[in-house]
Formats: sequence, structure tokens, C-alpha cells
Amino acid sequence: MGSTQRVVPVSVIGRVSRVLDAFTGHADELRIGEIAGRTGLAKATVSRLVAELVEHGFLERSGKNVRLGLRFFELGERAARPRELRKLALANMADLRNATRQTVHLAVLDGTEVVYVAKLRSRTAPPMSSRVGGRLAAHATGVGKALLAWAEPAVVDAVVAAGLPALGPGTITDDTALRAELARIRERGVAYEREESGPGVLCAAAPIRPASGTVIAALSVTAHTGDVDPAQLGMAVQTSANALGREAARNPTFARLSWADLR
Repeated sequence: MGSTQRVVPVSVIGRVSRVLDAFTGHADELRIGEIAGRTGLAKATVSRLVAELVEHGFLERSGKNVRLGLRFFELGERAARPRELRKLALANMADLRNATRQTVHLAVLDGTEVVYVAKLRSRTAPPMSSRVGGRLAAHATGVGKALLAWAEPAVVDAVVAAGLPALGPGTITDDTALRAELARIRERGVAYEREESGPGVLCAAAPIRPASGTVIAALSVTAHTGDVDPAQLGMAVQTSANALGREAARNPTFARLSWADLR
């Protein structure tokens, strides 16, 4: 039976399922018309469903195409790019943890928050609210500030507009202070967090950039305040992030990818 002859589901869930099922095999990215052809749904219906799925993070736009989004990763499903990012970074993260004896995080930016893609915990790590698939406010984390420092101005504006709540005693809650901090991060290439995501937390983070100006994720090392020299953590994480950027540049999955576009 051809795609245009298939029985069209009556329920919204059935239609959404049909749209998501279109992303099978090697169909990583599809246009609206291709989804309509694969599903037997009207193009206008597909366009409306895709818009809502994008809004809620289940799909994301790539030019005129759409692809599976980050929300699937958060729900424990198999969104391809977070999985590939973990695969790319885990060996490097393990080396960084062994060198610093501290907890290492890998995170991406999603709107005004960071989503943790991977975490390698140290036995001596301070209590942290981070978890794989979990979210924290970008302005209050080392990885978040590293990502925001290279994000489009509109992304930073959205973070400020959403409010800058305090998560720890050192959280930056002032618009001007945050923007000045992001400028300093761009100058030195490393973001430092001092009790911003929680009491007793010290963090150094750096962006992972496959090419100049493009940031796909951020890497961080987290320790107890006072246990280590922040500058040493900064040098270690920056070296690892730069190495990951070079590896990502050789990987077609990440060479032209900007995670800052995630919403």
C-alpha cells in the first residue's frame, strides 16, 4: 500500500507517532514534504505537528529540514547527537578526571538552561544537583557561562529576561554583572564558578569548538571550594576542551553543528 493510501490515524497521538516514525533508517533529517509522503498525512497537518514538536524539544530545525531533538535524550530515548557527543568525549573526560581527581561534566545549552550529557564523578566531589539528562540554570553554572559567553546576544537576552535566580551564595543575579562576566570569559577562554550553583562548589569550564566561533558543548571540572587551585583546573579543562574541539572538527556529525541553536 502506498504512503498516500495508508489509513490516517484519528488521534493526535497517532499522528504524532506517525511523524516520529518517519525518522527511521538513515533518515536523520527530513523536510515537511518528505514527512508528509512517508506518513500519508496532509502537509498542513505535518507542518502544524512539527511546529509543536519543535516547540517542546522533540524535534529541532536544521535549515529547511527537521531532526530528532534533545528532549528524547532527556527522556532516556536515543537521540543521535547527544549519544555521539558522549561517545566523542568520554575517553577525554576520563583522562581529565584522572588528572584532576575531580568530577567532570559535559553539557549543552538548551534555551536558558544547560542539559548534562555526561558526568564522571569523583569520590571526593562536593554534593551537586547535576545529573545526566538533568537541567540547571545556565547563568549559575560554569558550563552554562562557558556556553553563554559564545552564544548569540539574543540567547543571553533571553536568559536575562527569564530572571537570574540565586542557586548558591555566589550566583550572579545582576544583568550588568553577568554580561561583564561573559566578556571576561571570552577573553580568557575559561569560565569559573564559585559557589554559584550551590554552596562549596568550585568549577572551571571551557567551550568545545570544532571551528572558530562555533560552540557545540562545554566541559567542566568541579571540586570543593578551597581544595584546589582554580587556575590549575582552568588550564586542565581548557586543554581537554581544545583537544575535543579538534576531534569534533574531524567528525562530520559535529563539524558544522552549533548546539547554541537548541531551544
